[in-house]
Amino acid sequence: MNIDSIFENNKKWIQDKLDVDANYFEDLGKGQTPELLYIGCSDSRVSTEELMGAKPGEVFVHRNIANMVISIDLNVMSVVNYAVDFLKVKHIIVCGHYACGGVKAAMQSVDLGLLNPWLRNIRDVYRIHKKELNHIPDEENKYDRLVELNVQEQCVNLIKTAAVQKAVRNRGLTVHGWVFDVHTGKIIDLKIDFDDILKNIREIYHLD
Repeated sequence: MNIDSIFENNKKWIQDKLDVDANYFEDLGKGQTPELLYIGCSDSRVSTEELMGAKPGEVFVHRNIANMVISIDLNVMSVVNYAVDFLKVKHIIVCGHYACGGVKAAMQSVDLGLLNPWLRNIRDVYRIHKKELNHIPDEENKYDRLVELNVQEQCVNLIKTAAVQKAVRNRGLTVHGWVFDVHTGKIIDLKIDFDDILKNIREIYHLD
């Protein structure tokens, strides 16, 4: 993309919006009331609002490599707490995608420097689910399944947090695990059974 063209594209975008709604930017400046927090991958092929058909102000978004929810990452934890405690979102979505470069890198025994501690969290997902993954003979199918399991484990990481536990208990906040199929454009709901997961982790991770 030509950097200089971005400003021309921006002018056209502004005019297109004003042609449809003369008050578009005035309304936009009044604030946001999103009902969804979306935690997705930074991959340039995944356009969050566009793939969901959402409008500005409807989705609070956080993106990082491989859609991770790591308890010591102040960036994602700040986003979660702000979205849950102040914006009062009703749903949190963790959305991975097939053909994820971060997940693929984590499957390889390669020293990637600064990325190593980040990717180690994905390798931990592989370790937890090693028995299932090692029974998948096709490498691409194994790769896709690790993408799905990584989404599941990041949802579990969300459920471990105090903010999410309180919001689930007090106002019915729900957590969802999705995968975006870059080959078809479809969003796939993994239909993760969080009640079953909660039973297994409640003894250790439950917070009053």
